[in-house]
Amino acid sequence: MKAVLLAGGRGVRLRPLTYTIPKPLLPIGEKPILEEIIERLKTAGIREFIIAVGYRAELIETYFRDGEQLGVRIEYVRETQPLGTAGPLALVRGQCALPDEPIVMMNGDILTDLDVRELVGFHRAGGYAMTVATREYQLQHPYGVIDVDGTRITGIREKPRVTDVVSAGIYAIDPSALDVVPAGRFFDIPDMVNALVAAGRPVGAFNFTDEWIAIDGMEQLEDAARLVAE
Repeated sequence: MKAVLLAGGRGVRLRPLTYTIPKPLLPIGEKPILEEIIERLKTAGIREFIIAVGYRAELIETYFRDGEQLGVRIEYVRETQPLGTAGPLALVRGQCALPDEPIVMMNGDILTDLDVRELVGFHRAGGYAMTVATREYQLQHPYGVIDVDGTRITGIREKPRVTDVVSAGIYAIDPSALDVVPAGRFFDIPDMVNALVAAGRPVGAFNFTDEWIAIDGMEQLEDAARLVAE
């Protein structure tokens, strides 16, 4: 089984750190984010990786090389233009040709305890073209929310919490599903999911509650470092 790791973004919300260092190489504890991800996936039995690189690609390629020092095999695909969160899959089609072998794809800025073996088992058992790892996420409205019937107020809820199911940035994908990803243009995960659903191809939702941090800014970077230290 192969894992595709998305590591091509500019990490704008972590500037000025990312002016010189790509976000996947920022340290959490004693290791870069991406190294921690690879080692966690390795414990789940994944030994083959494709890293989609773009911004400061040469630094990532120089650091990880072919992966031998980590006991894995690493290949690279380069984005010559931003391709979104699903577009890089068009670059790996030829390297993920086994029809019965799902691909695990993951954003290169996520720290999680999710066991991808459970995700892949769920994906296979459901016969899905693609499975999205999901979790519940709460948002608190900053204002009182008015319920109205025409021009009449029927109630008011002070700063209510809304719970949604969101994507965790981790996916199991059948190679056959890659045919909906266009080559050479920007294409996000929502585009891919909607294209599969429109084509009548099943997409699964694997909900999990394990530890999960998407490292979007300094606060999350510090949280991830604390989690690794613990």
